[in-house]
Amino acid sequence: MRIGLAGVGRIGAFHAETLRDLPEVDEVVVADLDADAARAVAERLGIAYAASPAELLAQGVDGFAIATATPGHAPLLRLGLEAGVPTFCEKPVAATLDETMDLAKLVSQSSTPVHVGFQRRFDRGYQRVHQAVAAGELGFLHSIRAQTHDQAPPHAAYIPTSGGLFRDCSIHDFDIIRFVTGREVASVYATGANKGAQFFTEAGDVDTAAAVLTLDDGTLVSLSATRYNGAGHDVRMEVLGSEGTLGVGYDDSLAVTSAEPGATYPSGPRHWSFMERFLPAYRAELTAFAAVARGALASPCTVGDALEAFRVAEACELSRHEGRPVSLDEIPNL
Repeated sequence: MRIGLAGVGRIGAFHAETLRDLPEVDEVVVADLDADAARAVAERLGIAYAASPAELLAQGVDGFAIATATPGHAPLLRLGLEAGVPTFCEKPVAATLDETMDLAKLVSQSSTPVHVGFQRRFDRGYQRVHQAVAAGELGFLHSIRAQTHDQAPPHAAYIPTSGGLFRDCSIHDFDIIRFVTGREVASVYATGANKGAQFFTEAGDVDTAAAVLTLDDGTLVSLSATRYNGAGHDVRMEVLGSEGTLGVGYDDSLAVTSAEPGATYPSGPRHWSFMERFLPAYRAELTAFAAVARGALASPCTVGDALEAFRVAEACELSRHEGRPVSLDEIPNL
């Protein structure tokens, strides 16, 4: 199996190495707008490179992975679909809701599978909670707490094209809430604030946000996100039901110091980036993509799923700007 990959930044280079090491993948070819960067990564990993993503596809590949910056996702996804090549695309599939809907329509009319990179679906903790909810182990769900707290903010140049904290960061929570519960978000009430670097305010973004989501069965979700969590990278979920509670992210890496006398939990070491936190999940999702590419597995996370998560992010942004609850019925859909 020959897999092509576009984008050789931090996550792209990692994906290239992961794909190279999969037993079912015979060859990996990388490309980037910066041809020198693609060449350097290819030489370091001992893989091939192409002058451009278009050339990569023209050479013929069995699967196409997109790991560029967000503005490159939609046009490259269209290229993959036009070539009829099974495609993996990092989230989000597009920078706007309208383009996300256009891509969802295009994919629905195509037989070419697309797998969107929401890696938390492949994390063993989230999968355990998903199974417990489906089996009724927790009784009826009444509350969920979800958070994504980055240890430090990204570079200032990243923020203007990121889509904002809800679309760039919390969108992972929106997707995994749907995955774990099997329910849709009915309404949101969101807010945000800035106490950090000025470049967030200048881009119209916030560095910290919170939201209350109501699911379509009445389950209440409290959600938080921040770019400033000096204690470490902290991604968690608590799912509370009438018969029990399960938590994801509660191991010795938990980025919290107990204030209780004599307490030694958690003992560490802590995670300092999303790459550390979800390293096994990233590997598992690309293993799944290889199965999608060879026709052994249906896409485990579709563009339709990506659209639903993006709609929740849109609702949160609207709520934050207008200071009011927003129903998902107000957000366009297919």
